[in-house]
Amino acid sequence: MFARNAKPVCETDRLILRLPQHNDFRAWVELRSESRNFLSPWDPVWSEEHLTRRNFTARVYWAQRAVKNGSGCPLFLLRKTDQALVGAVTLDNIRRGPAQAGTLGYWTGERFARQGYMREAVTGLVAHAFRKLDLSRIEAACLPENHASRGLLESCGFKYEGVAQSYLQIAGRWRSHVLYAAIRFDRRGKTEAG
Repeated sequence: MFARNAKPVCETDRLILRLPQHNDFRAWVELRSESRNFLSPWDPVWSEEHLTRRNFTARVYWAQRAVKNGSGCPLFLLRKTDQALVGAVTLDNIRRGPAQAGTLGYWTGERFARQGYMREAVTGLVAHAFRKLDLSRIEAACLPENHASRGLLESCGFKYEGVAQSYLQIAGRWRSHVLYAAIRFDRRGKTEAG
């Protein structure tokens, strides 16, 4: 359920994007559990503690620290109509100084996939990052065969930049990823994200 005291970081037409709260635990476990087979081809291997309350509590505290110290913006996506947890989007590894950049990651529960929710969330968070956090560049990476993720990034104004070899361990092995970026003042053409 949506905590009444949880302040949204940003909103879209159908979603509230806010920090995870302790009382989100049951909804998070349920959504992650039922979506395990859907998510596992694209995720690092889940530890035995992945779905425990202790692990979730650590996530909540990490999210609070990340926002407080400016290193990240990890957000849950809640549907406005019924406060259902849809997934999460994270702007992490925020670098300041000459870079003014961050890295985007996201996941959605299987029952909410392909309904435009993640497009709304990514577009909303990127706009927030450019306007409120004053970032210049948002980077994202996905597996080459993840056509849904590639299509999402491209539809949100991200542009393909290349390949990173052995970028992340996914499903238990090192995998190369395709790299994308949204740039605030992109001279490569107008982006919808900025």
